[in-house]
Amino acid sequence: MIFSKNIQDNIRAMNEILDVSTNFDVVYRTLHIGGKTACAYFIDGFTKDEVLLKIFQVWESMKPESMPQDAHEFSKLYIPYGEVGLTDNSDSMIIQLLTGITCIFIDGYSVCFTIDCRTYPARGVSEPEKDKVMRGSRDGFVETLIFNTALIRRRIRDPRLTMEILSAGESSHTDIAVCYMKNRVDEQMLSMIKQRIQNIHVDALTMNQESLAECLYPSKWYNPFPKFKFSERPDTAAASILEGNIIILVDNSPAAMILPSSVFDIIEEADDYYFPPVTGTYLRLSRMAISFLTLFLTPVWLLLMQNPQVLPPWLQFVRLSEQPYVPLFFQLMILEFAIDGLRLAAINTPSMLTTPLSVIAGIVLGEYSVKSGWFNSETMLYMAFVTVANYSQASFELGYALKFMRMILLILIALFNYWGFAAGVILSVCAIVFNKTIAGKSYIYPLIPFKWSELKKRFFRGRLPHKVKAGNS
Repeated sequence: MIFSKNIQDNIRAMNEILDVSTNFDVVYRTLHIGGKTACAYFIDGFTKDEVLLKIFQVWESMKPESMPQDAHEFSKLYIPYGEVGLTDNSDSMIIQLLTGITCIFIDGYSVCFTIDCRTYPARGVSEPEKDKVMRGSRDGFVETLIFNTALIRRRIRDPRLTMEILSAGESSHTDIAVCYMKNRVDEQMLSMIKQRIQNIHVDALTMNQESLAECLYPSKWYNPFPKFKFSERPDTAAASILEGNIIILVDNSPAAMILPSSVFDIIEEADDYYFPPVTGTYLRLSRMAISFLTLFLTPVWLLLMQNPQVLPPWLQFVRLSEQPYVPLFFQLMILEFAIDGLRLAAINTPSMLTTPLSVIAGIVLGEYSVKSGWFNSETMLYMAFVTVANYSQASFELGYALKFMRMILLILIALFNYWGFAAGVILSVCAIVFNKTIAGKSYIYPLIPFKWSELKKRFFRGRLPHKVKAGNS
């Protein structure tokens, strides 16, 4: 479509493209500006009505002799608003209109005036449910992209903070913001990520961040360990940008993608830095130790139960107090699946029923499953610890990666005993060691390649970097 100076030609073409007779939320209104006919198109629910009303009031008072011949001059003099543009590209204009921008045609001008007075339905920037902290800010990302970029801008008031806007999806045209610091980012990695986003050929990013992640890193899907760190906390995103990382925000998603991310980055949490160095170090080391236990506790216990003769006297208490009716391997595997079933049930349970149903489920599935003979009390104890300990870190992806490795370990131990345990450990180590970040670097840097100064920072939280001005004590 080529815009015409004849307003009626533009109206007929736009009405046909947008099918305004069928789409009730596509609104168009004809008006007069300085004796000329004009037509405004906008999406109902995406526009600030009070802003349009004030602009229309200004135009109603215009006289024919005050109308300039040039469209650029008209936009400068008679559109009293900040975000105003001109376009002669019909494809770009249609996409802008569908995102909520108001488009206006005026008789005698062969361009379209765009006024960005959008407003999106949005929830409050409250603290995210998953990324809670004991101390620190209580705001969180929401599904509106511009709100999320504002939360980061509020924390980093530096002109070198850059937020580039891209889009993906032939039908959805989903907005994607790439955020970084110009003087700290890896330029080669930044260029690679932007090129991959621009080369994405999909109909829509239906699953937002996950759809984009699979397009950015399509290979090695069989390795469960996450390639990206996701966070709904603006303070975490801002800190990552200042460290030289790249943040990707996707419209309609409240989570930020942090790249590149190693396994140490994923384990880190905001609480490590909201407390003094000693407390932060304790929290970090505790989280690492608990993650290690979630992977090896039940496999090692199953191995010891299959070989009770190797138990030293001081570990005799871990033996079963009663004879099992169901083999221990099947008990552990049933509980692994049952826990996920309970988690899914909790997500879909109405909030008013969550507490009473949780109590009932705990009593019935805990006490009576042991009395019925399906499970031994020791099995229930260790699986309960693993389940609760899995929530010690915020990453769902890392939690499920550890779960899959734990299940593989259980299967190999049940089949091959000691050799199975050795094979499972080697497989778990290889899954981490041979994994790569999106930048192609080691997933366990600075362990491999080894760098003690950086490795020390990963395990021990030091003092936050600061500068002292000359003359201050």
